[in-house]
Amino acid sequence: MSECLNELKEILTSEVLINEPLSSHTTMKIGGPADILVTPKSVIEVEQIVKIARKYSIPFRAIGRGSNLLVSDKGIRGIVIKISDGLNALSIKDNKVTVGAGHSFIKLATLVAKEGLSGLEFAGGIPGNVGGAVFMNAGAHKSDVSSVLEKALILFDDGNLEWLSCEDLKFSYRSSILQKVRKGICLDVVFNLQPGNREEIIESMQRNKDYRRETQPWNYPCAGSIFRNPLPNYAGQLVEKAGLKGFNLGGAKVSNIHGNFIVNANHATAKDVLDLIDFIKSTIKQRFDIDLHTEVEIIGEI
Repeated sequence: MSECLNELKEILTSEVLINEPLSSHTTMKIGGPADILVTPKSVIEVEQIVKIARKYSIPFRAIGRGSNLLVSDKGIRGIVIKISDGLNALSIKDNKVTVGAGHSFIKLATLVAKEGLSGLEFAGGIPGNVGGAVFMNAGAHKSDVSSVLEKALILFDDGNLEWLSCEDLKFSYRSSILQKVRKGICLDVVFNLQPGNREEIIESMQRNKDYRRETQPWNYPCAGSIFRNPLPNYAGQLVEKAGLKGFNLGGAKVSNIHGNFIVNANHATAKDVLDLIDFIKSTIKQRFDIDLHTEVEIIGEI
């Protein structure tokens, strides 16, 4: 591990953090330490990190802004690559928007709206970065990433770098090929947007932001929606019908505002959240004979 650390320190322009608590890097404020955490400043640095990890047979994985993550209490072994502001370059040419995966998704939506480009209004209230949005096909208000993405630059676990089209990514509801079939790190994205009325686009995005602010809990640390909607049903409505809003286990609590949110109400551990998730799943199965599946990504050593 020491040789790996030395090589990482030689190539990176940012600090290499050892035993870094991931609770500092997730919106839920939960998570044990990463053996090594690095924040690359370029695509080349990401490629070099992966090359070094593969050289020493050290596991690695990428995270973004931590808005859809639950990290285990034991943390993550190996190297955690945080895709953030170092990869946030942005260029707009006609209707094409090329953006780094580390760019804030909300800020991107705001910027393109001001340019009079339509298609990302749904993203106005979605936290996290562009790469994470591609990874999970983030969406809201009857639209999602798949409706506007043209292609994405992916660094695969074997070190190969490849542009994938929207079709290649095989998007479905909150899912892409990157999650299980071809694991990889999103580095750059090209969106194909449409010209529109600037004022109308901004107004639509503001309505979406206001709706999320009014209907979702942001007064406590949380990770966004916990469960995928078992359409035509909605997870939050099922939880509410089961009388679980406000229910807590340990420091984890089902939000009083929205049934599909679990908040860190009182120094919750990952175990608290996982126990609460299991309790909700079993309750919904017993009451409605419906299986709930998590939308939040659960990672780390169990």
